[in-house]
Amino acid sequence: MKIIKSEALCRIVNPTPGQPHRPEIRLDGDGFKRLGAMFGLLAPHTQVPYHYHRDRESILIPLSGEAIEIIEGQETVIRPGDILVIPAGEKHATANRSDGEFRFLEFFTCPPLSADFVQVD
Repeated sequence: MKIIKSEALCRIVNPTPGQPHRPEIRLDGDGFKRLGAMFGLLAPHTQVPYHYHRDRESILIPLSGEAIEIIEGQETVIRPGDILVIPAGEKHATANRSDGEFRFLEFFTCPPLSADFVQVD
């Protein structure tokens, strides 16, 4: 078992101001074999590129702020209290169009994070 404190994630200072900050949360030392995690901090007016994953499935949990999730070309506002479940193969992006930070927690199958990222132009 591992406990991730959302309050601690909400206090992280972005080491690259004005840019997204998305460090992986290491779970392998805690006995997890097929589960990965990542903390996401999208600075104002930044976004994750439109992409999909061949095999990875994800659960995205907003912690603070507001963003737009673009799923197969359709835009949806996401906020704390929402939980996004993203199947493998679904094209998506997260865009922060606000003047404040957007913070989220993502859990996914098939780590590591970059092994299954296919950017869509």
